[in-house]
Amino acid sequence: MGLFDDFNRFLENRLEEFLRNNPHLELQALEEQLREQEKDTLRLIADLQVQAKRLQDDILAIAQDIQRWHQRVEKAKAHNREDLARAAQEREAALLRQGNQRWGQMEGVKQQITQAKQLLQQIQQRRQEVQAKAAQAKAAQASYKAQQRWETSGWNQSSNHTSYSHSDPLEEQFQRWETEDELEQMKRNMKR
Repeated sequence: MGLFDDFNRFLENRLEEFLRNNPHLELQALEEQLREQEKDTLRLIADLQVQAKRLQDDILAIAQDIQRWHQRVEKAKAHNREDLARAAQEREAALLRQGNQRWGQMEGVKQQITQAKQLLQQIQQRRQEVQAKAAQAKAAQASYKAQQRWETSGWNQSSNHTSYSHSDPLEEQFQRWETEDELEQMKRNMKR
């Protein structure tokens, strides 16, 4: 999973300052990064599942070979052919070791599949969080622009008109700051 960490560092080093000044672009970049990580993780899961299936097929073939050599051991013993029986037992033991090795490999691959599926869930959850933050940032930006238009048009009206907008510029400023802070927190969480 080091590929994801390297990719994170690369993006952060190259785009950090520009994107900090443009939070909506930062959110888009994070969402794209998460989308790529999701695709990579899905590909990894598929590859691991193919590998697990291959190992399972190997184990079944080895088990059939073990059964065949066990029958040969019994047959050689029944016919008092100890030399053949001993050789067949050695072959059976070698196949058992090979089967155990494949079994261990298959269990390792199954653990990797489980870990990759957990990673996929985390990526999907983070992507949903980023999408929600992007929607908030977009709404805050639209509200801020509407506020600016209102303030600009307010200067052109008579000075007797003292109506207030529904949105407070200070509130907008705090919302942008809080969104950026939450975004930084999400980025720190992604590095873990």
